[in-house]
Amino acid sequence: MSKEEAKINREMQMLRKYQAPRKSESFDQTESRKLLIVGIKPNIPDLNEEPCYDLEEEEKTELTESFQTRAGLNTHDAGYVDPTLNYELKVEIFSRLSCFEHWKLQFLNKKCLQLLKSGDIFRVRKEQGLVKAYVIMHTGGRSSWQMFDKDFENFRRLPNVPSSDYTFFHSDKETISVGTQLIVIGTELEGTVVWRYELENHKWFRGPSMISPRVMYGSASWGSNAFFAGGIKMDDNMVPVVVSTVEKYNSDTKMWTMLNGMHKRRKFSSGCFLGGKFYVIGGRDENDENLTCGEIYDEANSSWELIPDMLKDITFMSSQSPPLIAVVEDNLYLLDSSLNELRVYDKNANIWKKLGFVPVNVNSAFGWGVAFKSIGDRLLLVGPSSSNSWDRRTVFYTCRPSPGAKDQHWKELKLSCNGVEFPQFIHNCSVMFA
Repeated sequence: MSKEEAKINREMQMLRKYQAPRKSESFDQTESRKLLIVGIKPNIPDLNEEPCYDLEEEEKTELTESFQTRAGLNTHDAGYVDPTLNYELKVEIFSRLSCFEHWKLQFLNKKCLQLLKSGDIFRVRKEQGLVKAYVIMHTGGRSSWQMFDKDFENFRRLPNVPSSDYTFFHSDKETISVGTQLIVIGTELEGTVVWRYELENHKWFRGPSMISPRVMYGSASWGSNAFFAGGIKMDDNMVPVVVSTVEKYNSDTKMWTMLNGMHKRRKFSSGCFLGGKFYVIGGRDENDENLTCGEIYDEANSSWELIPDMLKDITFMSSQSPPLIAVVEDNLYLLDSSLNELRVYDKNANIWKKLGFVPVNVNSAFGWGVAFKSIGDRLLLVGPSSSNSWDRRTVFYTCRPSPGAKDQHWKELKLSCNGVEFPQFIHNCSVMFA
């Protein structure tokens, strides 16, 4: 074995040894060991210090030098990553680090920053089956976007959305994750606005705007595409109108495409992918009547198929939230918010089978303020405790659902994210796979 091959072998062995997960954003002994991968000494500054993309060059240089000084780095440390390593091997190494660590690459050198922005790290993670689920939650206020791992053991705060519009922060917002982007659509004084958070840049960007801006739509993502169906838009006279319009957003090109519209106009609906097809379920029509039908979009022939009476057995309440749905292992699950009950859909018989009650008080606000998502092979449920105590707390439960069982085993997560407070009402929740 040559010296070069031996050196690469040592790097890869070191990588496998020091890739254990960390706790929150603090540096413990495990974290200090992990940093040996890129040669950083254990005297490390606060990791909640945000990157300096928007600073003037002089300020950025000062902040970078400060980071290097406190981290024990020098500008002549050969880029802090062995310069003999080729590009492909650097990608392999960094792709095995937690997504919470990637933003630090900007402080090493320009090549590492360019590597991060290229998206090659996330491409390799996908190709080699290293993709993991991350839960992004918004609990209210300007700076309360937080990103967690699926067990809520590690977390990172996202930077503030740079909007200067008071209306945006105090109006309803809708979110969806597509690729390594978080799309947030809300309202500013001038109308509907789109903000996107890019994981590789750890930064928010404005736009691009939808072709037909609207809110209260049904949406779902599949790979690098996200689909948005129906909703409410303002007409030329600034009158809200319920529409059947459908658009697709591609996170690679950052472009919107108009698709064929649905059979029904609908607002407050929900969307998901089932069997590789886009489903839109429930909602209300232009007369504010509850819709029990669903629709399926087949992208291969750009057509919609109506599913009559899809929600015929579900009880509707006044001011009810959009249907709470999630897909695990190609099975569609729904929370009946009127009964606090979990159901699974039999698409062949067009019926919902009951799977028992859930340990969260879903009907306390007619289904609003509850997070119900799929994270890999599990369901995630977040909301107010079903306890009879007057002081109800926010609880986190997961389960590996079994469509053939009458009841499900729900496991409560014991959170270890110090410094994070969760109100009883969850404003937004999205799951990113990166």
